[in-house]
Amino acid sequence: MVIVDEFTGRMMPDRTWRDGLHQAIEAKEAVQINPPKDTYARISFQRFFRMYHKLSGMTGTAAEAASEFWQIYRLPVVKIPTNRPCIRENMPTLVLSTDDRKWARIVQEVRRIHEAGRPILIGTRSVRASEHLSRLLAAEGLDHQVLNAIYHRQEAQIVAEAGQRERITVATNMAGRGTDIKLGRGVAKRGGLHVIAAEPNESARIDRQLFGRGARQGDPGSAQGIFSLEDEVVSRYAKNAVGYLKKRHARAPGNISSVLVRSTFHLAQCRAERLALRRRKSVLRTDHWLDEQLGFAGKE
Repeated sequence: MVIVDEFTGRMMPDRTWRDGLHQAIEAKEAVQINPPKDTYARISFQRFFRMYHKLSGMTGTAAEAASEFWQIYRLPVVKIPTNRPCIRENMPTLVLSTDDRKWARIVQEVRRIHEAGRPILIGTRSVRASEHLSRLLAAEGLDHQVLNAIYHRQEAQIVAEAGQRERITVATNMAGRGTDIKLGRGVAKRGGLHVIAAEPNESARIDRQLFGRGARQGDPGSAQGIFSLEDEVVSRYAKNAVGYLKKRHARAPGNISSVLVRSTFHLAQCRAERLALRRRKSVLRTDHWLDEQLGFAGKE
């Protein structure tokens, strides 16, 4: 039995749940029960990376986290211009009142763009969402590929073909896939790859990483978010505002995007990002406390 990361769709064969939970699920699924693993030592990511004398990296979304890189790792962020100007068309976000309306609108947009001969990449936050969308597309007779933990063996081939004409690809979080999607013959003239985000992530950086899968190296392309008021991020981090918007737009069948709605989604992501930052800084403070309380020196 292997744990699957709900958000990236990656398999994690070296990880197990603690306190007997992993063995309980193995027993439930009638598979071989493996003995629990003992933890001999733990280390935080912050401490682990700061042990290196030389540390560097590259990412397309580091600038907005520049202050955190400096505070924790003493790493400055330097912006490097793109090889070719980005001509991606960032289309206005569509917001629907319910999940059902959102998925119906996504299928509608996929059909419209598919008929124009363009490839489409739809990013979802979870394996469950990717499977749900796959069933909806299949019911509409739209041939597509799914990229998640279930089909991880075909990952390279699926990503490589995502830019071919009329190709439809449904994928869990594309952040970190690290594969350049090449456009097929004649696709650039039709507008390039179109990327759809089916749900906002807790960090806006991940949304931009998904959009960055299209319109690379000066190629044409477009990106759009299609969300709903029932998405987990806004339901968790902007509960009161979403409750008001649901009452206000309960019967609205179409796009309800407005300044207030967009501000609510922005507020939810900001709250989620601040909470995650506080947690990382709390881990850092714990590391400093351990160094001060448990550190010792031998005889000189």
